[in-house]
Amino acid sequence: MDLDQKIHPQLTRRELLRLSAGGIGMAALGSLLLPSRAFGEAIGRDQGPVGLPGLPHFAPKAKRVIFLFQSGGPSQIELFDYKPKLKDLHGTAMPDSVRQGPPLVGMSTSARDAYTVVAPCAEFKQVGSSGTWISDLLPHTAGIVDDIAIVRTVHTEAVNHDPGTTFMQTGFAVAGRPSMGAWVTYALGSRNQNLPGFVVLISQPSWSVPIALSNRYWGTAFMPSKYQGVSFRAAADPVAYLSSPPGIDADQQRRALDDLGKLNQMTYEMHGDPETETRIAQYETAYRMQTSVPELADLSKEPDAVFDLYGPDSRKPGTYAANCLLARRLAERDVRFIQLYHRGWDHHQELPRDIKRLTQIVDQPSAALIKDLKQRGLLEDTLVIWAGEFGRTVYAEGVVKANFGRDHHGRCFTVWMAGGGIKPGISYGETDEFSFNVSHDPVHVHDLHATILHCLGIDHTRLTYKFQGRQFRLTDVAGEVVHKILT
Repeated sequence: MDLDQKIHPQLTRRELLRLSAGGIGMAALGSLLLPSRAFGEAIGRDQGPVGLPGLPHFAPKAKRVIFLFQSGGPSQIELFDYKPKLKDLHGTAMPDSVRQGPPLVGMSTSARDAYTVVAPCAEFKQVGSSGTWISDLLPHTAGIVDDIAIVRTVHTEAVNHDPGTTFMQTGFAVAGRPSMGAWVTYALGSRNQNLPGFVVLISQPSWSVPIALSNRYWGTAFMPSKYQGVSFRAAADPVAYLSSPPGIDADQQRRALDDLGKLNQMTYEMHGDPETETRIAQYETAYRMQTSVPELADLSKEPDAVFDLYGPDSRKPGTYAANCLLARRLAERDVRFIQLYHRGWDHHQELPRDIKRLTQIVDQPSAALIKDLKQRGLLEDTLVIWAGEFGRTVYAEGVVKANFGRDHHGRCFTVWMAGGGIKPGISYGETDEFSFNVSHDPVHVHDLHATILHCLGIDHTRLTYKFQGRQFRLTDVAGEVVHKILT
């Protein structure tokens, strides 16, 4: 007797009546419980997500995304948004006319010293053919300024880390929405059947107190879980439980996987739960990953010149530099969405010391990634984004002194983008003389998301997923493509 005969239940008279009694009601219920069937979601059990019919909506400029997320809120005042008058205004109170609008985040320990302007602790210089102002904390980024677009007027309503990160990653400040990587994988599918379509790499400075990262930042919420990001670790097995147990060879594992697939197929035929198909696809992908992931993560064959380009930390697994190099290797293998998280940017105190330490970690590898992609011919169809969840205030937190910090600030902050349809060597948007409010060309986070999807050939207003009777979008009910930064 084979496995099907052993497992599959016989159809009794009672079972027949139970299954047939639902009629049209059961069919209607099925359409509610299985929205993926009703709305044409593509299934590829042996191949993973294969994308939706009719997408991309138009010819894409980018085939993949690398998002270099700087968790904690980098200070645009010290890095990208040059405000020469701040030196003269140092130690003065910020005018009430500038602080107009919604209440500010206030973590200052002394009301007497609240809203005291502090000049940047870095010098700026003009670089590149465009003469763009860049901080001397970013000498390597200065070297690629003609390849990137600097957007200085991104803004968000979020003023704390979790809602800010949730907003940047999912388009909504409250948990419960699919991540951007999940939306992209849902829409366009995977380009490499031996690797996940969405990969997450996490690093942090060893000396900083980490801001917690929730897996919902790369999760799928109400979408099938097959679209979620797969987190790679700095370990012998980059993905947990990837290696076979001791004593289990490839033939044994293949037979066990085939039998497990039969059991899951029977379960799917009985209950129609799309998560069962997800499980089948995930087991198959994991099997193929046992060969592809170790080869991917093995950097030993990279030439010394590559390690020199990314910096000495690139030889240390789990560092930001090593993850940037790994991101290039993932891009070479056509992984659709690659998300890097680097923590340590929450500088409420000791900003002059800590921002220097952070930029020494991330500046060279970020610039090296752009150079590496460009020389390999990958930058033109790879969209790279460097961004945090918000920026920092012009005023100090607490008493103005040498170890000052800056508070959270969502009204304006800086993001840079490169490749994949982005116009190189430009600066976009202007802020006021305090880098506190947007003066010209505001870019909301929804606009940023709409632009990213546009580079991938997706009309953000047409990419929807129905859940609980509503069509959801990454950009919610807003978002405008920023055409001026596109080629």
